[in-house]
Amino acid sequence: MNRRRQKKLSVRLVRAASVGDTATVDALLRAGACPATADADGTTPLYAASVHGAADTVRRLLAAGAPPDTESGHGTEGTPLCGAACWGHTDTVRALLAHGADPNLREDHGTGRPPLYWAEHGPHPETTALLLAAGAHPLDGTA
Repeated sequence: MNRRRQKKLSVRLVRAASVGDTATVDALLRAGACPATADADGTTPLYAASVHGAADTVRRLLAAGAPPDTESGHGTEGTPLCGAACWGHTDTVRALLAHGADPNLREDHGTGRPPLYWAEHGPHPETTALLLAAGAHPLDGTA
């Protein structure tokens, strides 16, 4: 597939993922869209689905090979798990953790805040409990 077509598919996949349009996501993946390729803004399909709580779409992207810990955006977004935890999307958090997302991975290439910070400051107690059960380290006030 040529680079221009892949770029178009990636833009469409991020857009479909952000609204949880599973039928379009499935069709784009079948057409050859890469589940790990970001759009021009650096947004990955998995982050777009995660931050909007589209758990079914998240599961499809993960099954298609999207890496669960890839940071999204050009310094403006973060990891899929941080995005989902920030908004208290527990089903999405659960799906990401089930596919190996690191509950202690900090954003901003390891210098930012971890998912637990976002869940606690949401505040989203159910998401916080889920992250703690998955091995997230309790915050020490320095996050």
